[in-house]
Amino acid sequence: MKKIISLILFTGLAACVYAQNPFIRDQFTADPTARVFEGKVYVYPSHDIPSPVPHLKEWFCMADYHVFSSENLTDWTDHGVIVSQENVPWVNPEGYSLWAPDCIERNGKYYFYFPAPVKDTLIGRGMMTGVAIADKPYGPFIPQPEPIKGTFGIDPCSLIDKDGQAYIYWAGFGGLLGAKLKDNMTELDGNPVAVEGLPAPDQGMKEGPFVFERNGKYYFTFPWVKNNTTELLAYAMGDSPLGPFEMKGEIMDESPTGCWTNHHSIIEYKGQWYLFYHHNDLSPKFDKNRSIRIDSLFFNPDGTIQKVMPTLRGVGITDARKEIQIDRYSRLGSTGVKIDFIDTANTFAGWKTIMSEDGAYVQYNRVDFGNNVPKTVTVKTSSSMGAKLQIRTGGQNGTIIAEVNIPKNVQWAETSYSLSNIPTGIQDLFISQAGAGDAEIDWIKFQ
Repeated sequence: MKKIISLILFTGLAACVYAQNPFIRDQFTADPTARVFEGKVYVYPSHDIPSPVPHLKEWFCMADYHVFSSENLTDWTDHGVIVSQENVPWVNPEGYSLWAPDCIERNGKYYFYFPAPVKDTLIGRGMMTGVAIADKPYGPFIPQPEPIKGTFGIDPCSLIDKDGQAYIYWAGFGGLLGAKLKDNMTELDGNPVAVEGLPAPDQGMKEGPFVFERNGKYYFTFPWVKNNTTELLAYAMGDSPLGPFEMKGEIMDESPTGCWTNHHSIIEYKGQWYLFYHHNDLSPKFDKNRSIRIDSLFFNPDGTIQKVMPTLRGVGITDARKEIQIDRYSRLGSTGVKIDFIDTANTFAGWKTIMSEDGAYVQYNRVDFGNNVPKTVTVKTSSSMGAKLQIRTGGQNGTIIAEVNIPKNVQWAETSYSLSNIPTGIQDLFISQAGAGDAEIDWIKFQ
């Protein structure tokens, strides 16, 4: 899949990104906290990088934070770096451990909470939670001179209850902890308490709490190494922000490919609930370099959460006039089709769809043709033998809108073809091989 990304990354200027899963593809991202601010979704992830220091070559390595925003969950803007380990007074500038963050708005101010290793033993040892404050959800954020006292641990999460009381949660030495915040949002209001009702410490590691309220119930969600393998996502429910909670079930199973961690957030946006999480799509051989994803989430009538099945298609509606990455498919058919990296030495170049037999197909749902009728389809392909593709709307037995004769060409080439039975509105696409041959497809686009 071709990467679509501006080269402006670290200047603080906005860069445009659009994608399915993973939805950020020019850099490694993990631990996504999503929030709805000013009518948009903002995502605050951690930022995995290849380690510049020997002792972290095989471990997690993060030096800064970006923030991303979208109005449609398809087109994403990278607002650049908002906090780095060099610009926080109390943080070890060579710690490379800016782990999972959060952000929340109160009274027109945005409070960005992040864990980091302290450099001054007079403050404490290990990881603590810091705060950076801004007037806008994308910054500029001003780091406070000291961390929040009493917050030793990682993965802060915040909640403002219906009565206006603010809370903060994190993973600490005593397990998963919670505390009230003072009105200034930078100090604890009382001692932390251990969250009750969760699996015991000897039942597997837990971290990354994310707490939200829905219909008067509080959901305490968290990654959990339940089976002594990789993390699944689990949750408990209760009647108050600090519990006690009652375990209810699992939100997402362990990674099918062995990615050790998962970390998440859950929001409602425009009437639909979404799960944000991560996987190691762009780094399949090293699961400390991860990438963030989105899938839809649904509740049962009793308020419990239906388990989410990870998808490549993700969410949102794809504009037919943009490059449609069919390797992020809704459905894949036959043994004669597979997905692979365009360049295994540079996974940021994305993926390609490979078809090699009659009847091989890919289905890609929710493509918006709008009301301005397109006349052609352009495909970026390569082929060692040549091949014929058919593009349909409405599924395997739907209407053929284009027949694409791919020439023999081992180099990538873009070719345009006329449309028939021209579609409008939102359609599901079905791309299949007709007859012998082979084809590698980067993207298709209607114009």
